[in-house]
Amino acid sequence: MYRRLVVLFIFIVNVLDVKAEFFPQYDDTIYIETLPPVYIVHWKNKKDYRKYRRMVYNLKKVYPYSQIAKNKMIELDAKYKLAGSDKEKKTIIKQLEKELFSEFETPLKNLTISQGRMLIKLIDRETGKTSYSVLKEFKGGFKAVFWQGVARLFGNNLKTQYDKHGDDKILEELVLMCENKTFDDVYYSMFAK
Repeated sequence: MYRRLVVLFIFIVNVLDVKAEFFPQYDDTIYIETLPPVYIVHWKNKKDYRKYRRMVYNLKKVYPYSQIAKNKMIELDAKYKLAGSDKEKKTIIKQLEKELFSEFETPLKNLTISQGRMLIKLIDRETGKTSYSVLKEFKGGFKAVFWQGVARLFGNNLKTQYDKHGDDKILEELVLMCENKTFDDVYYSMFAK
């Protein structure tokens, strides 16, 4: 019953976005409307539904940080390639690290462990590099091993790769909804009060 209400709610929200046109043809007018896609998800049991709901909630919090990470990596790669000496490269990395800590230290500390895992996977998806390889490339092997150890203490793994055809198939579908700007419909259908 609850699933039917969710699907109905999503359908009604999408109908409000209808783009309608009138085309005169012969002596009659034809009404044509285009409906946005409706996503129907089937859960085998309540546990799967709760898992999906938690994934939607976590993605809403974590996805913006993955986009910021992607943009910062592009910016850092461009500056890093232009830098001549190792001293300049270290200065660039320290400056970016200081900016990131001042801006994101508090919000990222408030993430849950499952949100942190999701962020690690999304960073791999967006940058094409695992968090461990990024640390190793820019901060050195010792610091990468240190932070990998810290992550392992909290049940995470910085070497986790994003597998869009395997374990992360549902997450990939949700990310594609984010990119298509249809994710908010799903999110608000689940969490609107």
